Amino acid sequence: MNAIKIFAPATVANLVCGFDIIGLALDYPKDEIYLYKSNNPGIRINKIYGPSLPKDPKKNSAFAALQLLLNKYEKLNKLKNNIGFEMELIKNIYPGSGIGSSAASSAGVVFGANILLGNPFNTIQLIRFAMEGERVASGSAHADNVAPAIMGGLTLIRSYDPLDITKLHSPNELWVSIIHPEIEIKTSDARKILKKNILMKDAIQQWGNIGALVAGLYQENYSLISRSLEDVIVEPIRSTLIPSFYELKVKCKEIGALGGGISGSGPSVFMLSKGNKIAKKVTKVMNDIYSTLKVGYNTYTSPINQKGLKWKKI
Repeated sequence: MNAIKIFAPATVANLVCGFDIIGLALDYPKDEIYLYKSNNPGIRINKIYGPSLPKDPKKNSAFAALQLLLNKYEKLNKLKNNIGFEMELIKNIYPGSGIGSSAASSAGVVFGANILLGNPFNTIQLIRFAMEGERVASGSAHADNVAPAIMGGLTLIRSYDPLDITKLHSPNELWVSIIHPEIEIKTSDARKILKKNILMKDAIQQWGNIGALVAGLYQENYSLISRSLEDVIVEPIRSTLIPSFYELKVKCKEIGALGGGISGSGPSVFMLSKGNKIAKKVTKVMNDIYSTLKVGYNTYTSPINQKGLKWKKI
C-alpha cells in the first residue's frame, strides 16, 4: 500500500479543570489528509486546501511530526534518505480555533505514515512524534489534543516524563456543543499570560475537580460531571480574551448544559450536555448570543468520537 486517506478529528483540550492533561475527540469537524509513499527521499507538502498554512518545514506542524517519525524509522532500519512522503491537506479545522487544528495535522500524518510503513511504532510513540508538531505550532510539546485524536474518546495524561496516557470511560450520552468566534488567539500568547505560581487552596480545589470529573465519567453521574467542570486557575485569566464568555456559560447552563469552558487556549468555547437534544439547544443559544455581536463565528454539535483517527486505502 502506497497511498492512504486519513480523517483527523477536531479535539477539545483541558476540559475546564484538566489543563494540559485531559482531552476528547470530536466526530465533527475533521481534516482530510492524503498521504503518499514516494520513491523520492524527503517530505513534500503538495497542496493545502482551506485556510492558509505555511509550507515552510520549520513552521508546519505536520511536516515536523512526520520528519521526526521518518528520522526514527530510518535510524532503526539503518537507512539513509531512502524513503519519501508527499501529502495534501484539506483543512476543515481552522488554525487558531482552539479545537486542535495543528494536532489533527500532526496526528494524522504520523498515523498514516505508520500504516504505510507497516506499523513499526506503537501508540505512545506516535503521540510523541505528533507532539513535535504541537511544539512547532505553539512552542509547547503538549499531548492533550494529539492523544485523543490518535486514541479516540477521552484521554488522561498521567505523566509527561515518562509519557503515560490512559483512555477514560466516555458515557454514550455525552455530547459537545462548540462555538468558534472568528478571532485569533495564538496558543503561545495564551500561555504567556498564565500565572507562574498558584495558591495552594486553588491547587487543592482544582485537583478535587479533576478527580471528581474522572469519577463522574466512570459512574456516568452527570450531576457530578457538571459540578466538576470548574477551573479556578486558567479560565479566570484566559476568559477575558473571549467575547461574551460568561454569558455563554450562564445561558447554556440555564437551558440544560452540564457546563463547559474554553477549548484549548481558545477562542472556541465548548459545553457538554447529556444527549443530542439538549446539545442542539445549547448550540442554538450560542448562535443566539453571537448573532448580536459584530464577530463572525461557526458552531458545531458533535458526539464524542470513540475511535479517533480513521483511514481508508486509496
